[in-house]
Amino acid sequence: MKATLSQLFTSTLEQLSLDKVMPKRLAANAAVLQFGEERIELAAFRKIIVVAIGKAACQMAEQTAEILKPHTVSGMIVTSALPSGRLTNFMTYEGGHPYPNEQSVWSADVARELLSDLKPDYLVIYLLSGGGSAIFEKPISDGISLDDSREFFRLLVTCGANIVEMNVLRKHFSAVKGGRLAEIAHPAKQLTLYVSDVPADRPSTVASGPTMPDESTVGDCYEIVERLKLKERLPRSLRVMFDEQRIPETPKPGSEKFTNSSWHCLLGNQDGLDTLVSATLLEGWVVDTDLSVDDWPLQKAVDHLLARLGTLRQENPGKTVAILTGGELSCPVTGDGMGGRNQAFVISCAKRITGQNIAVVSAGTDGIDGNSPAAGALADGETIQRARDLGMDAADFQQRSDSYHFFEKLGDLIMTGPTGNNIRDLRALVAW
Repeated sequence: MKATLSQLFTSTLEQLSLDKVMPKRLAANAAVLQFGEERIELAAFRKIIVVAIGKAACQMAEQTAEILKPHTVSGMIVTSALPSGRLTNFMTYEGGHPYPNEQSVWSADVARELLSDLKPDYLVIYLLSGGGSAIFEKPISDGISLDDSREFFRLLVTCGANIVEMNVLRKHFSAVKGGRLAEIAHPAKQLTLYVSDVPADRPSTVASGPTMPDESTVGDCYEIVERLKLKERLPRSLRVMFDEQRIPETPKPGSEKFTNSSWHCLLGNQDGLDTLVSATLLEGWVVDTDLSVDDWPLQKAVDHLLARLGTLRQENPGKTVAILTGGELSCPVTGDGMGGRNQAFVISCAKRITGQNIAVVSAGTDGIDGNSPAAGALADGETIQRARDLGMDAADFQQRSDSYHFFEKLGDLIMTGPTGNNIRDLRALVAW
């Protein structure tokens, strides 16, 4: 069953490849660029600039340039891992992830210069994907050093905040997030195409929304910091801005800066879940989906999903049943080990399913789970006993946030390498 689940996840990733998805959803000829109902008359523009940011930036830029031929496009790519070949007419930068690096800041400065003083007869196409919050970043104040910015990002990804809360804070401390990049490029025509690694109802959270109006406020920042008790843990330069109430507000919905802008989702978690469902149904299983756990605390999600699986099993005696889900779970880091929320989810499930005919897979579609090189992991009813036979205590690995080395020794990691795509996590729980 573990082998089957691994194959289902891998085949789902293949179907979600941007090389396959983008030509189906974005179309162009010599006169018109079209996405869904939006048609852009290309003859109205003297130049097309492409700004691609995030883990999928290279694939998205390459596909966009190909789709727009014979029109010539130029611009910049900022991603976490550059390919061996470079795309003609594009400046390329390798930003840091999960924490910004020098090229994250350099690329943000270049983008601000590239998009300054544009006229209405310029078309800017933004290609956004997961990871862009760290990969592309410039602090809102010169008083915030790169080291402080990195420490800020490190705090956010380890404190248990969900992705929306993290990006509310990131937006307000960034000179290029929360709509500020689009504000610079106004009054050019601006089209944003994004691959979503955030909840479907919060698209402005993708890469911390550099091109979208920001519905969050400075007041939200204060509330999040207070509730999560983060203030005393912030780097001093950011803490001073809080104390002195010097956090600037981001551009809001309704601002004239967005009157010539539009935004479209290319691919999201629901697409991934739908693809996984289709593949799973071919196995002949009884399948149900549950997206209610998105952004839940990890242990609460484990309890809920295993209970749902038990109910589905009781309703379908003698049949193989599966609960499929997506989204992300909040998982505070409690040790200095290696792992991520997917491996943490699976090790928690493994402790609950010992001796039962149940198997679990959880993995990130970007191929990288937390600070580990794995996408995720697999477990079944024999996992805990196999670990004991090797002298391993699952609770000890959990406490040290070291689920990667737990599953590595068992040979139960999902290893895909970076996929160049990111539509959040996918999980399957199966009972037979």
